[in-house]
Amino acid sequence: MGEILVIGHRNPDTDAICSAIGYAEFKRRTGMRNAVAARCGDTNDRIDFVLRTFGVPAPKFVADVSPKIQDVMRSNVFSVPPRTPLMEALALMDERNIRVLPVLDPERRCMGLLSVFKASKFFFPSHTRIFDSRRVVASVRSLTRTLQGKMLCAFEPDTDNDLVLMIGAMKAASFASRLPKYAPEKLLVVVGDREDIQLAAIEARARCVIITGGYPVSDQIRELAQSHEVSLILSPHDTTTTAMLCRSSIAVENLLRSDYLAFRPDENLAAAQRLAAASQFQAFPVIDEEKRVVGIVSKSDFLRKVERQLILVDHNELSQAVAGAEQVEIIEIIDHHRLGSFSTQQPILFRNEPVGSTSTIVADQYLTLGVELPPSIAGCLLAGLVSDTLNLTSPTTTKRDAEILGILEKLAGVNAREFIDKLFSSGSVLTSKPATQAITTDCKEYSEGSTTFSVAQIEELGFEQFWKRKHEVIQALNDYCRSRSYFFSALLVTDVVQQTSLLLLAGDQRFHDQIHYPETEPGIFQMDGIVSRKKQLLPYLTQSLKAMGPVRA
Repeated sequence: MGEILVIGHRNPDTDAICSAIGYAEFKRRTGMRNAVAARCGDTNDRIDFVLRTFGVPAPKFVADVSPKIQDVMRSNVFSVPPRTPLMEALALMDERNIRVLPVLDPERRCMGLLSVFKASKFFFPSHTRIFDSRRVVASVRSLTRTLQGKMLCAFEPDTDNDLVLMIGAMKAASFASRLPKYAPEKLLVVVGDREDIQLAAIEARARCVIITGGYPVSDQIRELAQSHEVSLILSPHDTTTTAMLCRSSIAVENLLRSDYLAFRPDENLAAAQRLAAASQFQAFPVIDEEKRVVGIVSKSDFLRKVERQLILVDHNELSQAVAGAEQVEIIEIIDHHRLGSFSTQQPILFRNEPVGSTSTIVADQYLTLGVELPPSIAGCLLAGLVSDTLNLTSPTTTKRDAEILGILEKLAGVNAREFIDKLFSSGSVLTSKPATQAITTDCKEYSEGSTTFSVAQIEELGFEQFWKRKHEVIQALNDYCRSRSYFFSALLVTDVVQQTSLLLLAGDQRFHDQIHYPETEPGIFQMDGIVSRKKQLLPYLTQSLKAMGPVRA
């Protein structure tokens, strides 16, 4: 069974990270041993502070959960070197029941593919190429190896030769009359214990003579072969078997398909499957960045089910989910935001509650079911709760948040007020990150009808850092809005001390005109008392959109 990833939204905030950690631990403690906390975005200074404080590792980073080639490929690749005789390669293919065999160089780079189909065409040429059935392409050493024979004398034993097979199974006179039809350096003569044929072949200076049946060879024949520079091989097999094996001694590098189709391990499975289906090949090497073969995938492998499941926390809209979420099975959702457009093929556990944080819901499940809550996990959930509720001062805060926080303080041994001060002073994204990253650190995409927009939030101790970097932040927001073709992009910069915010808007001017808060500078609105993206800003923005009526490009 594959991993079950417990994962928050893109550009995760503290609550998304902490609730993923907490819920993955809860699922493991209640029987789901393969639950793994994951994230699809970078952590930030505040998240890192939380993880260091409670000694918890960051969730596993997963950029894309869509099925990949590596999910179905076989990593135990059977292969052969290029000089392998065809017979040995076919024996391996028969033993392992495979139809395509990669041929690899010493660095495991693929030189080409050997297929049963290509081998069969070599053994059984068409009627228009019937002479090819007598063609032997091999070295003397390869012939000896394939025959499991004995090399009695050899000249240039490792040089490949393109030979014509001639069987010495006729009268000596008939044999002698046929010899001149072929260039001697092209002749491979297979003969039994008929010394007259052996002598005729050697005297004609055939390239190689193979004596079959394991019969002894006279000293005269040996000496003549040596003096005429004719390679001499002793085969233990009968003439028919020897002739057949000679054909199969060809090195596989001579029968390769070098125009093969290969995939990368991280290639999207659905896209690769379309290419594979249109290909004449039955199997495909999987290569890494160095072109080395790390696996192989056959057409039937594409039908294998990818055992990957998701549990979404702190979001329920696919536009905010990890890339590829729509291609895998989502089995649970734990969230405290508005319901988005979402459908599943079968019923799932969907827990959505109007509380201040997803960490509150996760902690509540531990407490309700009496599951042991370790201090480190309690600390993480406390951090997620106080971060999302601004230590219970956000308008999203409920009585249940306060009750849960009191219990988490005791279990973690942490004072929430002291902790929240340290948390917000542990790092400012406007200080530590470029503007292009700062505006997307906690950014979510939303859709209302056919209109798509983004809303991001930055929480700071005062507005000093924002005013210092105002121009580059505004430019970055405008560039981001244009690059994603959003109708508008909003950025809420919140002063967590004074409980007030500034709203920055980029995008269509028609939407700017719908904002009725004081515009202190072009594109910057003063929003006193607004601190919650979820409960205050987002409803206001969606109502402003509706007030515009149908949006036309």
